[in-house]
Amino acid sequence: MSDLTIADLTFISREELSKLLRTSSSAAGSNISEPFESTLETTPSDVPQPADATVIAPKDSEIAIIDVRDGDHVGGHIKNSIHAPSSELDYRMPELVRTLKNKDTIVFHCALSQQRGPSAALRYLREKKRLEGKKEGEENGQKVLVLDGGFVKWQEAYGKDKDLTEAYEEDIWKFGY
Repeated sequence: MSDLTIADLTFISREELSKLLRTSSSAAGSNISEPFESTLETTPSDVPQPADATVIAPKDSEIAIIDVRDGDHVGGHIKNSIHAPSSELDYRMPELVRTLKNKDTIVFHCALSQQRGPSAALRYLREKKRLEGKKEGEENGQKVLVLDGGFVKWQEAYGKDKDLTEAYEEDIWKFGY
C-alpha cells in the first residue's frame, strides 16, 4: 500500500498557473504555441489506440499540463496540454511517467478537479514511485499539482486568451458547466 494520499496533493490556482506558463515559455526562449510531438512508445498493441495518441508539450518547457477529461473534453483546452482521458490512464500512466521525467512541474486537471484530476495526480505519483523504485520518504524531484477548479474555472478567466487556451468555444460555456 502506498503512503501517498489525496491529502498529500498540492493545488495551484488558475492565476498561478497562467503566470507559470507565461514565465516558462518566455524563460525557455520558446513560443508557447510551438509544440513538439513525441509518440507514445509502450502502449500495448492489443489495446485500441486513441485518436490523440501523441504527447504534446511546449518546447523546452519545464511544465506539463495533463487534461484527464473524458467525453467532456469539449469547448477548449489549455494550450499544449496533454489529453490523457481518465478512462485510458491504466495503460497510459507508465508512458506518461517516462515521457514527463524531465519536466519540473506536472499539473493535472479535469473539468472541476474534484475527482479525476486529483486521482490522476495521485496515480502518477504512485506510478512514478513504483517505476523509479523510490523508498519511503525519498523526494521524487518533480512538483505534481492539481489545477484548482479545473478547466471550468480556468476558462472563466482565460478561455478567450489565445496564448493560454486552444479551441475555445464560448457558446459551450456561456451558460455555465
